[in-house]
Amino acid sequence: MKLLVVSHTPHHTKAGTIVGWGPTIRELDHLASLVDELVHVAPMYDGIAPDNALPYRSANVRVRRVPASGGETLLAKLGILLAAPAYLRAVHEELKDADVAHIRCPANISLLTLLLIGVTGSPKRRWAKYAGSWPKQDREPWSYRFQRWWLTRLWRDAVTVNGDWPDQPRHIHSLLNPCLTDEELTDALSTGPRTLGSPVRLLYVGSLLSGKGVMLLPEILSTVRGRGIDATLDIVGDGPVKDALDSLVRDRRIGGHVAMHGWLPRPSLSGVYRRAHVMLLPSGSARGGVWSSAEGWPKVLGEGMAYGVVPVASPVSSIPQYFARFETGAV
Repeated sequence: MKLLVVSHTPHHTKAGTIVGWGPTIRELDHLASLVDELVHVAPMYDGIAPDNALPYRSANVRVRRVPASGGETLLAKLGILLAAPAYLRAVHEELKDADVAHIRCPANISLLTLLLIGVTGSPKRRWAKYAGSWPKQDREPWSYRFQRWWLTRLWRDAVTVNGDWPDQPRHIHSLLNPCLTDEELTDALSTGPRTLGSPVRLLYVGSLLSGKGVMLLPEILSTVRGRGIDATLDIVGDGPVKDALDSLVRDRRIGGHVAMHGWLPRPSLSGVYRRAHVMLLPSGSARGGVWSSAEGWPKVLGEGMAYGVVPVASPVSSIPQYFARFETGAV
């Protein structure tokens, strides 16, 4: 059985080996164990691979490379149009002998794949995953809204989303994103009860993007310390606002209480989780009291909770639902 996966997961070449965004690669390695062949149509990027990029462990995975595209500038938007023929050609060729198609939305290449499958009608077995916020958000790209509309109105195969929502069609299923293997979960649960000590260890894990609210992290730490609480902050991740975040930490004169680790391999990240007390995820922004964010259910929250870390996050998408279900966390 051939499983075709289409996504915008970034891939790079590292020491002659194709590597990709770690969380997605771990998930696809598991899917590869269920089929004879897994073909992943995904973009290849130039430059140095991020530290959390991983190689595929499964020998039956083949990456069909396509050009990278996307961005907010007019030139970047033009790049999407120029890349579209390569996307359509690669997906069309791989669809010919695919038994099952798995489309990971929202993404430009995923949008084109939905349209192509709508025209060809094949393969008959297919599954779409919408990884972002299923409820409509302010200022989100029009393509996100179109993909949700297509998956709701015109797609009749399985769609998995984060959270449970009113008037959810029968073919749309709520699925909590997997984040840990059985072995990792056993290791996490062996941590035992957590005692709040001094200093209180705050933790952020994820991409350093303005939409993730990372520029609020220094203010949060300063506020906590300003109330007489000895607290530190560990930041695990990298991204375009790293330098600005580092500058803000220096401006607030809290550098001695902040550790910026960059991306960490899984064993090292497990150690950080074991030491942490509170995980922060101030994603999105509030307008008129309504929070907006592209987040679905961030896997790092589930990982931290498994280690006994208390999550504190913005009330966006399915986060409040899962906090209520697991009777933990604060929004």
